[in-house]
Amino acid sequence: MNGAMNMHGDMAPPVPDAAVNNHNMMMHMTFFWGKNAEILFSGWPGYDNIGMYVFALIVVFLLAFFVELLSHSNYIKESANHVTAGLIQTALYGIRIGLAYLVMLSVMSFNGGIFLAAISGHTLGFLVFGSRVFKKSPLTAYAKASDLPSMPCNC
Repeated sequence: MNGAMNMHGDMAPPVPDAAVNNHNMMMHMTFFWGKNAEILFSGWPGYDNIGMYVFALIVVFLLAFFVELLSHSNYIKESANHVTAGLIQTALYGIRIGLAYLVMLSVMSFNGGIFLAAISGHTLGFLVFGSRVFKKSPLTAYAKASDLPSMPCNC
């Protein structure tokens, strides 16, 4: 724990060592614009490297896009064994939640570009997989829309 004196000579509340940034970079608690951000892993995508920042934007976009793909998937046949179908459904659910949490943690970097990449990935994914734009026929009342339940928090 690190403590410091304030201007009145009192000890300021200690800062946990885990909150101290080893890269001498300011940790943002509000949205900011710029390529110097840490996303998901310590030191990634790197500092002063625009190529890796663009790669990080693409990765976050694709993560959000795949969340929408899994949210609107219909891979399990109605005639499938219930146990097998349940295990596949559970695996798909776990993958979707894992990807959704990675998107959420990426957005918690408070980088504006990452936020826009996540929103764009979810939006384009919904357009392609969830909207009626690319559907050949409208869903009927008895048709199964997806293998997985909807996401209540839309993470």
